[in-house]
Amino acid sequence: MSNLNLNKVVLAGRLTAEPELKQTPSGVSVVRVNLAINRRRRNADQNEQQQTDFITIVAWRQTAEFISKYFRKGAAICVTGSIQTSTWTDQQGQKRYSTEVVVDDAMFVDSRNENGDMGAAYATDAYGSAPSYSSNAGAAPNFEEHNTDDDLPF
Repeated sequence: MSNLNLNKVVLAGRLTAEPELKQTPSGVSVVRVNLAINRRRRNADQNEQQQTDFITIVAWRQTAEFISKYFRKGAAICVTGSIQTSTWTDQQGQKRYSTEVVVDDAMFVDSRNENGDMGAAYATDAYGSAPSYSSNAGAAPNFEEHNTDDDLPF
């Protein structure tokens, strides 16, 4: 019997609210916000319809700080992470369930120009690229090769 366990999620959508950075009692940063994701499906008449799913995402520590700093309500975002479920009993004795995605990585989807006035909120690096945050700090850097044979104007 295989011991294969895989819980990996990739989502791209738009934030439904301003990401509000909060702190736990021990001082750990956290952001919890819903992500609106459109999907197409065919109804019984084979007509295509669009539906929207609202999925709760939770980011911790530096990832939470990154999201709260660079993203606003309506901003497009791509996240990777894992699904987490919880069960508890509320004050009325009812059993409650929740499902959310715990974010490992968050990335920009839109360019600064596609975001209209939101582009001013994006900081860029020396090459004009928007930052992304990955909790995989120990991973190998992602370098790309640049052609230096071009005639440069300076």
